[in-house]
Amino acid sequence: MSEKQRTISQPVSFSGKGLHTGKVTTATVLPSEPNTGIRFKRIDLDSKPIIPANPEYVVDTSRGTVIGIPGAFVSTIEHLMASLHALHVNNALIEVDGPEVPILNGSAKPFYDGIEKVGTTEQDAELEYLEIKEKTVYLEPERGVEIIAYPCDTFRVDVKISYDSFMLRNQFASLSDLNDFGKEIACCKTFCFFREIEMMLAANLIKGGDLDNAIVFVDRKVSPEEIARMSKLFPGKEINIEKEGVLNNTELSFENEPARHKLLDLIGDLWLVGKPIKGHIIATIPGHKANTEFAKILRKQLKPSVKVIAPSIDFSAEPVYDNKKLKALLPYSYPFQLVDKIMSVSDKEVVGIKNVTADEPFFQGHFPADPVMPGVLILEGMVQCAGVFALSQVEKPSDYLVYFLSVDNVKFRKKVSPGDTLVFKLQLLAPIRRGVVYMKCYSFVAGQLVAEGEIKAQTNKKTN
Repeated sequence: MSEKQRTISQPVSFSGKGLHTGKVTTATVLPSEPNTGIRFKRIDLDSKPIIPANPEYVVDTSRGTVIGIPGAFVSTIEHLMASLHALHVNNALIEVDGPEVPILNGSAKPFYDGIEKVGTTEQDAELEYLEIKEKTVYLEPERGVEIIAYPCDTFRVDVKISYDSFMLRNQFASLSDLNDFGKEIACCKTFCFFREIEMMLAANLIKGGDLDNAIVFVDRKVSPEEIARMSKLFPGKEINIEKEGVLNNTELSFENEPARHKLLDLIGDLWLVGKPIKGHIIATIPGHKANTEFAKILRKQLKPSVKVIAPSIDFSAEPVYDNKKLKALLPYSYPFQLVDKIMSVSDKEVVGIKNVTADEPFFQGHFPADPVMPGVLILEGMVQCAGVFALSQVEKPSDYLVYFLSVDNVKFRKKVSPGDTLVFKLQLLAPIRRGVVYMKCYSFVAGQLVAEGEIKAQTNKKTN
């Protein structure tokens, strides 16, 4: 069965100062309907505007990821987004009563733990992936920034950082399984250099920053006068710089915590794509600008969602091929004939029916307590319809056999049980050449899509 979308099971709130604004805000994560994605709602504004969390709404990346629309924005969303990504939350509405998501302790762990505690709920909507089909690249050559996505069956991320400092010359971090995010990445805090603090304050940033929500690296000797001046910026905190290293001798969770935090930010920013990714992401010197620009590139690869509609059938109408005619046309007999009627056939489409009865022989072992039609037999029913279509395109069908060549992109979405009526709809994807038919195939029960795939088959003249 196909994977399903998920939302948070019940509301959960997070309160604290914003890193840059210093304002105390509350962000409440609420369940949301399928296919709505992640959205932020500014409940402190009169119009209560909703801002979709996708890269087209990114308005600033100077010291965090900021999304906005005219008259409203929400900043520093990346740690919360990373937690939603890691916990596979596809749909959620986040109500924020101010312009910035709380920084909390500077990591994603409080968000991750809070969401994990209330849990997530599976929804009745299929989960679609963005599958990286070919190498995809984002570059900023002047800064040495490079983010590359390669095809991969799973989601994995490698990050390399490098700073003009002996303390962070080169660091690496990797994550090969999102389920390890909670123990390997979530606790890693944001960081900066001691020499940057006054500059950021002058730029009206880090008003909510303190020594509890950031790691501060000291990579040069600092005079007593500078220490005294900086101490005034953190009331109630005693600044200790015994030597070059980490301010106040803060204990790191991991030796490569800065690289892991950059990986955390990347995972948060990539959730702006709106769908989980199957691909191997390799990022060199990533930052929010590069991350969100790369998310824009990936988002363009998403296929537009097309709703598949079941064919409208008059079951009392005379079929083009009834069961008797099908036995004469196809080289199958009971119990392997898996299409009962062909209701319509044209030069581009065929529609068939299979009545699934309780006495089908495969139900004896699949499964006796809860009978389910094997997916491979649903696929075979579609193949047989493709065979009818292929034979309908030649002058003397009795002179030909149809051979199955390949099947691709098969998905089984719902189970098929005794009493169901399967409706097959197949559409030609390319002109027939050398007897090869290439068709998109759908199976429906009661108007609901239960399976789909792409099939190739070929007509060959009988040898005797």
